Amino acid sequence: MGKKKKPKFKKDDTVVITMYGTVGKITDVKFINESYVYEVNFSDGLYMENTLQHISEFEGEVKEHVDIEYKFFFGDLVKVDGYGSDYFKVVGFRTEIWRYKENAWEDVIYELSRITDGEWLEAHEEEMTLIADAERADSIIQKLGLLHPINQKPVTKEINKFPVVKLKKEAERMDHKEEKKQLIDGLLDLYNDYSILYKWFGDEEYKHVMNLVVMKIKKIADGLYPNKKNAGI
Repeated sequence: MGKKKKPKFKKDDTVVITMYGTVGKITDVKFINESYVYEVNFSDGLYMENTLQHISEFEGEVKEHVDIEYKFFFGDLVKVDGYGSDYFKVVGFRTEIWRYKENAWEDVIYELSRITDGEWLEAHEEEMTLIADAERADSIIQKLGLLHPINQKPVTKEINKFPVVKLKKEAERMDHKEEKKQLIDGLLDLYNDYSILYKWFGDEEYKHVMNLVVMKIKKIADGLYPNKKNAGI
């Protein structure tokens, strides 16, 4: 038996399927019936050596089908590395396809809008953490008070110190306090919902949201009861 010849292509080589003019990467090499055959882009079929050509050697017209897997979608609520506790919504994404003689890759870039002020940002998926998908994002934003922070006090100019002004301010203070209590109730409901989901599925995403809710409740409670020590959930 003669010495087995070496394959013409190896895994990760970029090749052209000459019968179609499409570009792909070698994802597996097999030796069948004394011949090498090649899997391209994890396809079900296998290709003989004479049906493939290195992209650097191909002189015809190249067509390419690129499969892109998107980790995030429109409306998803995310956090971005380096932006602390800021939250963003996915408002768009694009794919940049890079092709060189000896290398090829794709970059997915997400366009984001910050919840609090609408500031625009671009980020790669490895910089992003999913907080909630689009279906649940608005509910979480409202319950966490992200659009209109509950602790943010409007700037007002004091005109005089008549009793009627003091009464009005006292009424506003009471309304503000009641609003905080209602927000805490809503956050507790959200915590309980995600606690059940975490027990059912064990997904760390649910646990992460639970921790965020606890932090938000403690922050609001500190404003409501500044002289009392808050009990943990």
